[in-house]
Amino acid sequence: MIEQLAAAIADHIRRSTLSAGERLPERQLAEKFRVSRTPVREALRLLADRNVVGRQTGRGYVVAERSRSADEGTPGVVASEPSLPEEESAYLRIAEDRFAEQLPERITERELIRRYGLSRAALQRVLQRMLHEGWLERLAGYGWAFTPILTSAQSYQQGYRLRIIIEPAAILEPTFMVDEATLRHCRDVQRDLVGGAIATVSPAQLFDANSALHEAIVGFSGNAFMLDALQRLNRVRRLIEYRKSVDRQAAAARCREHLELIDLLLAGDLEAAADFLRLHLRTAARLKAQS
Repeated sequence: MIEQLAAAIADHIRRSTLSAGERLPERQLAEKFRVSRTPVREALRLLADRNVVGRQTGRGYVVAERSRSADEGTPGVVASEPSLPEEESAYLRIAEDRFAEQLPERITERELIRRYGLSRAALQRVLQRMLHEGWLERLAGYGWAFTPILTSAQSYQQGYRLRIIIEPAAILEPTFMVDEATLRHCRDVQRDLVGGAIATVSPAQLFDANSALHEAIVGFSGNAFMLDALQRLNRVRRLIEYRKSVDRQAAAARCREHLELIDLLLAGDLEAAADFLRLHLRTAARLKAQS
């Protein structure tokens, strides 16, 4: 449980607008993840050991400088922690092998070192990245287990149909309230992509930037069940998105649509935003089915 909570907190930091040095109050995190403060404290201690968060005397835990990173030369694009070329290569090979069902559901670090030729330190960084992204989890006591993923075109399209139901409906929830700071940060990211960053970002960075916007919008609904459903779906979508060739022109078009959607939300035109998002998802589903 502590490993999973630590991964969830790390992902929350990475996707949020928190800056380096900002406090991470245990009470707020406990409320967000619906646990007591004791496991939150243990998870923060674990993240501090991994330099994901920092400790400050009298302030508790704070966001560490390395918890959030921007792609070099691409301001605002949230990226995974920087990795060496061999680590990135191994990460993508593991993802490909997992998608192709060439890896067992449970595996040990020794097996991964032997198979991918990584040092133990490099493997730990790769494993932590997969853990934070939600497609790997640590087993109690020993070894690792891969979480379920989408492996067929049919299940992929089913995922999009679920999004078409959930996401526009979230905007029309009576408790929907825009967090302007979060939405403006997402707008900055999308502007950077449209402004040229789309040509150089990795599939992982593009997925993270776009899924962060969609999850933020659903999160504004105040409906925890809707947000949980989308976050679970995004975790299992991740690997199939990595395998798809990135059509940079089509991706830029989707980012421009994201900017239109954000403008509608900031203007408070929620019905138009819901209709626009429904059409956006239907178009994306059709184009992804053809790729």
